[in-house]
Amino acid sequence: MEPGGGRSSGACVNLLPAITSRYHSCLAEKESISFRRKALLVIINAVSLASLYWTLHDAHLSELSNDLATLNWWWLAAALASNVVVYLWQGVRWRTLVYPVEPVGFWETVQAIFVGMFANEVIPFRAGEVLRCYLLAKRSNLPLSVSLTSALLERVFDGIWLCLGLFVVQRYIRIPRALSYIVDGGYVLVFIVLGAALLLSFALFRRHHARAIFAGGGWRKHFHVLIDDLEIIGHSRYLSLSFAQSLPFLLLQVIPTFAAFRAYGFDLSLGAAFALTVILRMGAVVPQAPGNLGLFQFLARECLVRMFFIVPGDAGRFSLLLWGVVTLPLLAGGAIALAVTGVKLGELHQAASNEKQLLRSREA
Repeated sequence: MEPGGGRSSGACVNLLPAITSRYHSCLAEKESISFRRKALLVIINAVSLASLYWTLHDAHLSELSNDLATLNWWWLAAALASNVVVYLWQGVRWRTLVYPVEPVGFWETVQAIFVGMFANEVIPFRAGEVLRCYLLAKRSNLPLSVSLTSALLERVFDGIWLCLGLFVVQRYIRIPRALSYIVDGGYVLVFIVLGAALLLSFALFRRHHARAIFAGGGWRKHFHVLIDDLEIIGHSRYLSLSFAQSLPFLLLQVIPTFAAFRAYGFDLSLGAAFALTVILRMGAVVPQAPGNLGLFQFLARECLVRMFFIVPGDAGRFSLLLWGVVTLPLLAGGAIALAVTGVKLGELHQAASNEKQLLRSREA
């Protein structure tokens, strides 16, 4: 044995308990996170199922076949087609937002959006938001961190216009006391959106001050990456243009709702369609089951019954029709986008998760 070999072996032996302890600690932490996610998923699905049950308990589903037989199929086709146009417009907006960094193609953004929306319909915790960002980065020279930052900016823009939309609804349509939780939720959303907007503005226009305030490691490094990405995206006319494009993105979503009214035979105005669309979009912010199943139907029924005095049974059955109008084009478009891109959703989900972990490790 070489001199000092015993000491070297002893050092390795002494290190072994520490390494083993660290391994088990990391393993226990992962198991704890996994348990919390599963518990949260069970709670969310239970609430969604309870909401769906409440919506349909007096819907007289036996009359649904008669409803389908009397539908105006021209209006239904218009509702489905206009819902596709909504996400084509989102593709235009997303392309505008990332254009200063990488001039990605229109169809690349559209395919990524439909794949992401498809994933949101079948995978919990809105995993499609990350998947669409990963897919766009994979199919272009756009850095993943910039793609994720652009998606965050989209959500802030949507939140701002959604809050303004809720103020318009409150101004012209009486929201009964039974739906006061919608107004309260709107106020919470206003504070969240304003806080996010102020934080992003500070990071964009006071970059050096923001770096100084959030100096250090850990989670602060994520904010440093966000500051750098905002520096790349923000100082151009395309940022304000994409914000302006977010208003038509909200208004276009009113058309499928109004067309579904006409298809079902409801004589409700475009203003009623706007109010219902805004409330349903607000409800989508709340964590819920894949496909927004449950809470979507609950909010649609409650608003139609309490704000527009629709018969509860008709409102419950219509909520299923409207959910189909909103969901089926996303499933069809997502399936086509997956076929065109040649990716498998499970593999894409795993690859995006791995890339996200790698990105975090680089920032640590």
